Amino acid sequence: MVVIEKDVSLTPYNTFHLPAKTRLFATVKSKKELLEVLKNPEIADSEIMVFGGGSNVLLTQDFPGLVIKNEIVGIEILTEDDESVWVKAMSGTIWHDLVVFAVEHGWGGIENLSLVPGSVGAAPMQNIGAYGVELKETFVELEALDIKTGEMRIFTKEECNFGYRDSIFKNEEKGKYFIFSVTVKLLKHPKLRTDYGDVARVLAEKGIVTATIKDVSDAVISIRRAKLPDPKDIGNAGSFFKNPEVENAIFSKLEKEFPDMPHYMMPSGLIKIPAAWLIEQCGWKGKRIGNTGTHTRQALVLVNHGEATGDEIKQLAHDIIASVREKFGITLSPEVNII
Repeated sequence: MVVIEKDVSLTPYNTFHLPAKTRLFATVKSKKELLEVLKNPEIADSEIMVFGGGSNVLLTQDFPGLVIKNEIVGIEILTEDDESVWVKAMSGTIWHDLVVFAVEHGWGGIENLSLVPGSVGAAPMQNIGAYGVELKETFVELEALDIKTGEMRIFTKEECNFGYRDSIFKNEEKGKYFIFSVTVKLLKHPKLRTDYGDVARVLAEKGIVTATIKDVSDAVISIRRAKLPDPKDIGNAGSFFKNPEVENAIFSKLEKEFPDMPHYMMPSGLIKIPAAWLIEQCGWKGKRIGNTGTHTRQALVLVNHGEATGDEIKQLAHDIIASVREKFGITLSPEVNII
C-alpha cells in the first residue's frame, strides 16, 4: 500500500533546493501504485503535480495539493529492423540513462541530448533540445494516464503538438495527464549533428575527424560539464530561459547595431539568438544579488547560493527579462515552470 504523507518538504526534490512544502506527497513505482494513489479518497479534488527529477521547476510557494514522485523506471526494446530500433522508456527513468543506453548500443538520434537534466516523462512536456537536436525528431509516441478517469491514452507526435520547448502538455492538456512512458525511434546509421555550438570545436581539439555517436555524446557532456553547474554543488535548474527566435527583419536591424551577435538560422525561417549572449551583454553573467544570481560560467543559469527563496529567483528572472528587453527589444521567456 502506498503511503500518502502530509506536510512534506520539497527541498530535497527540486534542484534549486528551494524551501517549500506540499500538503500531500506520495512516491509511486508502478502503474498499480499510481492508480492506488489516484483512487485514494484522501486526495479527492486535490491539485496534482508530478515530480521526476525536479530539475525544471521554480517553487515560489507551498503546494496545496498532492505531489507524486515518479519512480516508474525501465527501458525496453520494442522492435527493430536493419535501419532503426524502437525503444520504450518509462517516465521515471533519468533521461541521461536513456541516452547512455542508446549510445552504448550504437544507436543515434539523442546523443546531442546527453546530460540534459530531468526524467524521460518531462522530456516531451518540454520537447527538450540541445546542440541542434530536439526530442520531436526521434519521438514516436507516449502513453499517458488520464488523472481524472484513470484511463491510458496514446499520444502521437502530431497530437503532442510540439513546439520550441513546448507541447500540448504545457498548454491545453496541462495537469491533466501523468505521462507513463515514451517511445523513440533511434537510427543504426545516423547522420550526426556536429555543426551546432561548440561540438565541432571540441571534436577538433580531440583530433576527431570522423566522429562516432559516442564521440558526439562525449563532446556534449564535456561542454555541459564545463559550462553548467552541478545542482549537487549549487542549486539551479539548468537553462532558465528559452533562446528567442526572431524574424529576419528584426534580426537585420539588431545585427546593424550588434554585428557580433551570434545566431542560428532555423528550419522555420526564424533566427535563433542565444539567450545567454543577450543576458551577458546586459552585464548579468556571474552577478550575485543577495542569495541568488547567475552562474559565473553560464549567464543562462540562475542559481541559489544557499538561502534563496523562489520569489527571489523569480524577481531576478523578471529583472533580467526587463534589461534584455530594454537593450535589445527582445522578451525572454522562462523555460522553467514557475509554481
